[in-house]
Amino acid sequence: MADSLTVDDAADTLSRPDPLTFIKANMRIAPVAALPEIRLYAAHPASGLWRLTRPQGRAAEPEEEANEADEDGPEPQPPYWAYAWAGGAVLARYILDRPETVAGLRVLDLGAGSGLVGIAAARAGASQVIASEIDRNGVAALGLNAAANGVEITVVGEDITAGPPPPVDVVAAGDLFYRQDLADRVIPFLDRCLAAGINVLIGDPGRAYLPRSRLHLLAEYQVPDVGQGTATKPSGVFSFEPKQPGGEFRSSP
Repeated sequence: MADSLTVDDAADTLSRPDPLTFIKANMRIAPVAALPEIRLYAAHPASGLWRLTRPQGRAAEPEEEANEADEDGPEPQPPYWAYAWAGGAVLARYILDRPETVAGLRVLDLGAGSGLVGIAAARAGASQVIASEIDRNGVAALGLNAAANGVEITVVGEDITAGPPPPVDVVAAGDLFYRQDLADRVIPFLDRCLAAGINVLIGDPGRAYLPRSRLHLLAEYQVPDVGQGTATKPSGVFSFEPKQPGGEFRSSP
């Protein structure tokens, strides 16, 4: 039997803007810092992101409406997909600089956000790019960003970390270790990827829950991070390594 909406559900659905329409109308498309080859729809003051991201049923606060009309007002903290985080930026830069990493291969951009890493993989010659993203607004932004960069990406709008990996050759995970609960889901999934013979690349600026003992440093770049303006910080690209016999991890150099 088909699901039905309650009156409250229907009212909330009508009160929230369509993500595709909203992003195209309110967000600016611009080159990514440290990756001028790629353009993304990005947050800015007065982009009104609170209208997409506020909790269901909550009305706008007066200060939100004031900031919406003020280009110089404080920008609300953007969601993942509305900004190029350092881990995604460094991984995308690495892939563009070393296209042989993905050329001719099937790539999964895990927790894709804006799709920055997947776009880089497609631009570098990947034979197929799959992007997984659970945020409905992120899914919309990802499709728009792919089209803006002239690439094709297959989007999976659900959490895939509880199941087996899809049939790919490379998994790219940019900036997925900023929360403990997220790391606890991602690491077992990446272990299943390794067991299936899939190469795993991680981009990260050193978040709190990065599994450092499982990583081998491949490259390091200076890239901006979310909330830091144009300031750059060192961020690394790593290969994710299997557990060693006895449960001990191999330390990165």
